[in-house]
Amino acid sequence: MGEQPIFTCNAHVFHIDPKTKRTWITASSKAIAVSFFYDSSRNLYRIISVEGSKAVINSTITPNMTFTQTSQKFGQWSDVRANTVYGLGFASEAELGKFIVKFQEVKEATKDALNKASANGNSAAASANASPITARASANSGDIFESGNLEPPLAPASTISTSCKTDSPSHNNISETNANNLNSELKQLSINNTVSSDGTVPSTTEQQLKYENERLKLALAQSSANAKKWEIELATLKSNNLRLTSALQESTANVDEWKRQLHSYKEENQRLKLRYQDLEAGKGGAVPLAGGGNVAGVASTELTEELRREIVSLKSRIEGLEADLMNQEVELKAANKSLKDKQNDPTLKQMTNLCNQFNAQITELSGIQKEMEKLIQVQHKST
Repeated sequence: MGEQPIFTCNAHVFHIDPKTKRTWITASSKAIAVSFFYDSSRNLYRIISVEGSKAVINSTITPNMTFTQTSQKFGQWSDVRANTVYGLGFASEAELGKFIVKFQEVKEATKDALNKASANGNSAAASANASPITARASANSGDIFESGNLEPPLAPASTISTSCKTDSPSHNNISETNANNLNSELKQLSINNTVSSDGTVPSTTEQQLKYENERLKLALAQSSANAKKWEIELATLKSNNLRLTSALQESTANVDEWKRQLHSYKEENQRLKLRYQDLEAGKGGAVPLAGGGNVAGVASTELTEELRREIVSLKSRIEGLEADLMNQEVELKAANKSLKDKQNDPTLKQMTNLCNQFNAQITELSGIQKEMEKLIQVQHKST
């Protein structure tokens, strides 16, 4: 039946640097599937992981292998046949725990299979040599080394934490919570001293200073992004406030102008009423005409009709102006209320305070970062 998968999980894959044998090299661009395979025909267990067409892990499990957890979400094991050390970064401690349990189960099963093969006179080494990675292991047999507890990758580890959140639609929105998560991930990845091939031990103080410097850079970048965002919000509110104030002033000017026009129309209406009353009073002294009418009566009738039309027209204009005036007064009151609410809006004050606080934090973080860089330079000079 060939090889069959018996367990699969997702993790970021790392390889030990073959040159320094102290630092990690990222082997996968994201969290990929890592699977345990069992070959029943050869009684072998292998850990295999493939990204695209490239196999980033191809490790045959032997009874002497040991999986070591070096931090909360990171673990490693040494493959002597492949002449390398594999590292896995998980999204959570629970997933790492499941992998450790399965690794121990497969290791015990391999040990049992080796004992049975020895009892039957079969060589377990012959079966292991059937692995497709044996040729590469024999070619690099001169470079075999003991891994010990290697230092978990600092930079790729922060990539692990962010890559595990890419399924969230709000991942691109940089926030204060994301910066705190990054800082906690950096703190959880402990710095382990590793003895290199020449027997030297890296300086713990220098590593700690570098760690603090990276953490401050993250906090500074996050604070700068938040400060810019709040500055944009504050500028938008100020612009809206200016537009509202301008519209309020324009409405006030229009209301005053309409009040003056209404007063003028009322005076004109009063004058026409008086003139109409004078014409009505002068009807009695009109001169009679031959046809039974009189000249003054005809003239006054025409003037009366004309005055009536003017009065009706003025009344309609006055009514329209009064309606417009009432609408403008309502709008003016609403605008005044909105302006007062905007001026007393606690959100605007809070944004101003937050912007000032972010600016102060950025200045403080910049100073601390410069001091950390000076300390690192001094440490380099002393070593």
